[in-house]
Amino acid sequence: MLAIFLGALDQTIVAVSLPAISAQFNDVGLLAWVISGYMVAMTVAVPIYGKLGDLYGRRRMILTGIGVFTVASIGCALAQDMPQLVLARVLQGIGAGGMVSVSQAIIGDFVPPRERGRYQGYFSSMYALASVAGPVLGGWLTEYLSWRWVFWINLPLGIAALWAIQRALAGLPVQHRPAQVDYPGALLLIVGLGSLLLGITLVGQGQAWTAPSVLGLITCTVVAMAMFILQERRCVEPLLPLKLFNNRAAVLCWGVIFFASFQAISLTMLMPLRYQGLTGAGADSAALHLLPLAMGLPIGAFTAGRLTTRLGRYKPQILVGALLMPVSILALAITPPQAGLASALFMLLTGIACGMQFPTSLVGTQNAVQIQDMGVATSTTNLFRSLGGAMGVACMSSLLLALLHQGGLALLDNPLIGTFKANPVSPELQAHLAVTFRHLLMASAGVGVIALVVAVLLPDRPLRGH
Repeated sequence: MLAIFLGALDQTIVAVSLPAISAQFNDVGLLAWVISGYMVAMTVAVPIYGKLGDLYGRRRMILTGIGVFTVASIGCALAQDMPQLVLARVLQGIGAGGMVSVSQAIIGDFVPPRERGRYQGYFSSMYALASVAGPVLGGWLTEYLSWRWVFWINLPLGIAALWAIQRALAGLPVQHRPAQVDYPGALLLIVGLGSLLLGITLVGQGQAWTAPSVLGLITCTVVAMAMFILQERRCVEPLLPLKLFNNRAAVLCWGVIFFASFQAISLTMLMPLRYQGLTGAGADSAALHLLPLAMGLPIGAFTAGRLTTRLGRYKPQILVGALLMPVSILALAITPPQAGLASALFMLLTGIACGMQFPTSLVGTQNAVQIQDMGVATSTTNLFRSLGGAMGVACMSSLLLALLHQGGLALLDNPLIGTFKANPVSPELQAHLAVTFRHLLMASAGVGVIALVVAVLLPDRPLRGH
């Protein structure tokens, strides 16, 4: 739970500092990569840690992940420009991949599927604490000290987590067998996903889909992913076993968690931008505005986890969350951030809708596979969760930049940065930004409709075990 808390705190505490980071470095083009670079690295690292945990023991892998995460946090705090920060965030994501996947696989080793909803509720309590403390603490540190302190704070927390986990997991068994880790597959996945996200970002910054750079990146994505599939077919210890994709329940659970993470991570990044852009408020006020969304995530996860244990089923909770998602986001789109109570209510419902789909989709996946595939199935679930977050940030931030260009804000020099520095916001700019974010949230609601279709197709299987 300490590892989960550290990873969850880093996501929520960084989101409210993004405007201050872009203003200091005067670079809005790479702003999305502060989040998506972290998520892409986590995406690729998750299955590697899952496989290494099966081979060498989960205790060793979770300690390695926390160590890398803590050291990379120092690099983030010391970054002198945006490329350095993005690079450090990538390293931080590599560490976070071990923290997230291995901690949940440890629960899968000792707890039967029917009881895991209750334990996922315990994990959700850590998300609840991080979700409440992260935005408030991040906003306060950014406003009154510096955005660098949102990374410095990971140093004492990381050291404490290393000490506690080393002692608490000392009795975990360690497996010993020859390792055949799929490093070529990992490299191909990095190239494929990185090229895809970079191509999406370039389109959002104004380049056409037919531009040579974009076409080159798309071609690189197709070739790398085709080679990745061939590598997984012939590899003895594949990074992503293709046989798991014959399991309909597991695949649809992965689709559920992909879209839930797509919405949760992208909204966590966009809501502070929307609030500060439309009101000219500081980071501390933006943190308070984000708080209902951050609180809704663990509330939904905890409630759905407890209901899963009580009912012995996971689909009803997923359906409720998938139905509530597009409705609440659409309501959020037509509600201005200045309408404090209504905006907070719809953000809370959006967070609850996302949260209800996280523990249930993981439990559904673990229930659908054999015990010998537990580690890789759990890591694959986290891979799709990370991939959804990375795609959400890349797609929504690119759409935001494209809408700004389309709305005439491209005539300004880095309009978002200028908005964050301006206080109060001019009425003309505020009107343009209001329309832009309204369209952006409507597009997000459309993604929620696709997620609802995936949830409806999910089979409703009873959970095994007591």
